[in-house]
Amino acid sequence: MATTSSFLVHQVPHIIITTPSHIDLRHTCGTNVPTPPSKHNLHPTRKNQNRVNTFRVKSDTESTHFSDLSKKTIINIMEGEISDIDHAELRDQFLALLRSRRSHQVPLTVEQAKPVTDPMYQDNPPPRFSEAMESCPKVDVENFRELLVEENMYLYTEASEQGRLPVLILSMKQTCKAKRPAIVFLHSTHKCKEWLRPLLEAYASRGYFAVAIDSRYHGERASSLTTYREALVSSWKKGDTMPFIFDTVWDLIKLGDYLTQQRDDIDSARIGITGESLGGMHAWFAAFADTRYAVVVPIIGVQGFRWAIDNDKWQGRVDSIKAVFEEARVDLGKSVIDKDVVEKVWDRINPGLTSQFDAPYTIPAIAPRPLLILNGEEDPRCPLPGLDIPKSKAETSYKAHNADSFKVVHLIMN
Repeated sequence: MATTSSFLVHQVPHIIITTPSHIDLRHTCGTNVPTPPSKHNLHPTRKNQNRVNTFRVKSDTESTHFSDLSKKTIINIMEGEISDIDHAELRDQFLALLRSRRSHQVPLTVEQAKPVTDPMYQDNPPPRFSEAMESCPKVDVENFRELLVEENMYLYTEASEQGRLPVLILSMKQTCKAKRPAIVFLHSTHKCKEWLRPLLEAYASRGYFAVAIDSRYHGERASSLTTYREALVSSWKKGDTMPFIFDTVWDLIKLGDYLTQQRDDIDSARIGITGESLGGMHAWFAAFADTRYAVVVPIIGVQGFRWAIDNDKWQGRVDSIKAVFEEARVDLGKSVIDKDVVEKVWDRINPGLTSQFDAPYTIPAIAPRPLLILNGEEDPRCPLPGLDIPKSKAETSYKAHNADSFKVVHLIMN
């Protein structure tokens, strides 16, 4: 089996690594999250910002439930001219989209919770064991179990039913008052935060606060094996939620608020974020939206959604959440799922995903923070050629920030 290091967040240069499609997580532990090269916040100054290209919207006939800004810049992207927009403005547009879908914003509140003893997995049969996850190496700490601190809580991020965000944090007891770095881990489709516990324990043993959440319609936020699938179909039908990626990004921004504003034991300048598959997409977009995430490691998540449509390579990603595309096919009177169905679904459930919020524009916006992208060499859901343009634009963006450690490495290990 091919193996590679992953979840690497220790002094990572600004690199993209493409890896074999079977990722072994046995060597997944870092040492120290680097201090970011500049102060980060949600709305950095626009002076001297690198500029990226985006599409100008020509029609907003299919838009619903959006602010005027969203209608003008996001919905129903048609063929049109390319215009320049800086990273801060692009981020503002994305945040406006996220706010437009909130039922009602509420002050961030915290409620203590109990450990989950029977986690909800939407796989059938549910996964019970992963050798790769369990073999993640820990530091040899005497009396590890006695020193391990587990925190379970809910953060309330909005007024809707899905606005209760389950959070699990593992760390080690310590006598000194020094602030420690934190890493946010994000699970894949149909999994939950408890699935990540071996990774959380491994990083906790190394002195990190290891944080995991249940993404929207997963884990404690799911009530059945079909909760996530039903949410995707509902999003297509009603256009009022974004369960595939963007709604969870809102939660991760609120998680950032909690970690940086309500914890005096976490170093707010050293918070990393990583995830696998769906979690990799969440990490990618959370880092784009919230610059407080100082180190970013998306695993088998970054892809070119527009590139996949234009090059007839969309099937792998579509098959992973096929129910919503089948529903759209029927609604659109099509005999088969084709690229027209795919584009309409993406524009409906994640507006802008195939245009200004696609990888060629949002990945460069992560600069100059350390970025490591791990993708499978033969992964049909994230085809490597779809990374060529994002990679090229990211190189330009990092150079514009005088970051000379950007590298492109094609890693194959047997």
